[in-house]
Amino acid sequence: MERNAAGKHALHLETAPTCRICKDGQELDFAFSYAFQPIIDIASRQIFAHEALIRGPAGEGALTVLQQVTDANRYRFDQACRVKAIRTAARLGMQSRLSINFLPNAIYRPEVCISTTLQAAREFGFPVENIVFETVEGEQIADGKWLAEVFREYQRIGFLTAIDDFGAGYAGLNLLADFQPDIIKLDMALVRNVQQRRPSQVIIRSVADICRELDIRLIAEGVETEDEYRCLQDLGISLMQGYLLARPLFEHCMQHVPPHLPA
Repeated sequence: MERNAAGKHALHLETAPTCRICKDGQELDFAFSYAFQPIIDIASRQIFAHEALIRGPAGEGALTVLQQVTDANRYRFDQACRVKAIRTAARLGMQSRLSINFLPNAIYRPEVCISTTLQAAREFGFPVENIVFETVEGEQIADGKWLAEVFREYQRIGFLTAIDDFGAGYAGLNLLADFQPDIIKLDMALVRNVQQRRPSQVIIRSVADICRELDIRLIAEGVETEDEYRCLQDLGISLMQGYLLARPLFEHCMQHVPPHLPA
């Protein structure tokens, strides 16, 4: 289903534009690292991707890092996140896709601001076609058309794209009409106790039908109970992420599906 062949990004690896403020984050006055949470294909019982989740340098919660991000360092932080995630995934020998949360509001020209990411992928030997750019949870997007423009450029280069929290805020049908990403992640509010909520079931089934028509993969995140898991499975969802399946692992990734995956 992936829209971009691996060879399409070769030219961009050599000729991506650069600018003086595209740096690897060394100017940040705080450190951070990552935990990786797998997204599991329950049908094939394989790991589809790992989402890189911000953590403090000793595994502290994401808030300890994010509260240090300001308007003045937002761009440098966004660039540093990309490089750090790719470097760490390569060091861990990650074989799955890598989903990186990014800050659309930190981008001023997507074709320029992506150059550091391309350089990191080349330097650390991580395949561009295995990198997913995912809108960061909770980021307020004032201009959905701008986000669509950023995503189109990323797709053109060869990255996969994902819309997080689909069904909440800006991440709804209007955005989907402007741009069709490779992946949609259902908003957790739709997943929570879905087995008890018929309206949520109807909405999820409808979104799943839309995704099939538009050739988009659908992920249910925040799956915490077996009842949620089985209901989502009955609704035709095969890609899931959540504490029921696997918790984030600090500076580590899973290479195999956990044995306790519900039957």
